[in-house]
Amino acid sequence: MSDGTKVIAIANQKGGVGKTTTAINLGTALAASGRKVLLIDLDPQGNASTGLGLEKAKRKITAYDVVVSEYDLEKAIQPSSIPDLDLLPSDVELSGAELELASTPRRSYRLKHAIDRRDRMVAREEAERYDFILIDCPPSLNLLTVNAMTAADSVLVPLQCEFFALEGLTQLMRTIELVRSSLNPDLEIEGVVLTMHDRRNRLSDQVADDVRDYFGEKVFETVIPRNVRVSEAPSFGKPAIVYDYECAGSRAYLRMARELLRRQPSEAEAA
Repeated sequence: MSDGTKVIAIANQKGGVGKTTTAINLGTALAASGRKVLLIDLDPQGNASTGLGLEKAKRKITAYDVVVSEYDLEKAIQPSSIPDLDLLPSDVELSGAELELASTPRRSYRLKHAIDRRDRMVAREEAERYDFILIDCPPSLNLLTVNAMTAADSVLVPLQCEFFALEGLTQLMRTIELVRSSLNPDLEIEGVVLTMHDRRNRLSDQVADDVRDYFGEKVFETVIPRNVRVSEAPSFGKPAIVYDYECAGSRAYLRMARELLRRQPSEAEAA
């Protein structure tokens, strides 16, 4: 990675845990704090692209072209409506990537190579450096997720505060360890963020306690509440932080971004 750029894969093979919502709103909150952010939509459903208001007709060059056809990442990036937040969009074509790359050598490094090529361009001062690159992974532990983890410095795990939240988490940790041992020895766990917390439900608190017992300080202090305004925002093509800045979910993501920044060694040294 280029100096100063933090690449974070946002991953959980379980769907409906707030993964894409976290990617969109964390990216927006980081951009609002003055950081330059790139969000890579690596999910064939393209929900992050939709959530940032990019219509499917405008997704001419996508993550598919970058990962499968090795198209130049810099030329595929599009600005979003959020200042300092750019997007590499996705669409359903990306769903065929695993089959198309099945017999390709070093297929797990496709995204890493794309980012590294852009890093070299940045070094020649032909492109602007990003402070953060966030990768929204698909809800499965497939080749796309492995590509994201191979390219990343760390993995952020959104975890829903419900009974089945811990199901499959062992498999995700095993995948992270496998990538670390064979593809990316420097990969770390950025942390676990608890999402969809319902303060009226005692089970939410029990799940949160169990996760904190297991992961300790890796769990973010900030908890993302279940919030109607956050759920509504994607249908308007806006991050919740833009759709309703004052709602509880937006405030939580802003706090989470500040917490993430405090956790970075560079920020701690600056302080």
